[in-house]
Amino acid sequence: QVQLVESGGGSVQSGGSLRLSCAVSGYTYSTNCMAWFRQAPGKEREGVAVIDSDGMRSYAESVKGRFTISQDNVKATLILQMNSLKPEDTAMYYCAADSKDPLRWWLHRDYAYWGQGTQVTVSS
Repeated sequence: QVQLVESGGGSVQSGGSLRLSCAVSGYTYSTNCMAWFRQAPGKEREGVAVIDSDGMRSYAESVKGRFTISQDNVKATLILQMNSLKPEDTAMYYCAADSKDPLRWWLHRDYAYWGQGTQVTVSS
């Protein structure tokens, strides 16, 4: 049984940092990509960052230079380091695994597994 469990969300002021973690069990994520998505109230879920089986990373334009995705293979954990946070980064953040179409990693409908999410709130 695949389980993805996010943690690390919270409330910070604009310019602050947070580090999100996604603990992975029951899934050999090294064979596919894993990604972070976010969803703000009233908005569609959007891709934030992805890392593939070769360690290649891609980011949404809105977070480039501020967010870093990484993975700890020993601990089976996906990480999202978020710096220089802005109020528009406020959202529920989800990790996702196993996309049917890794080349279009930002398509949330193609992912087989999801965590429950962790809330990030950035105040101005």
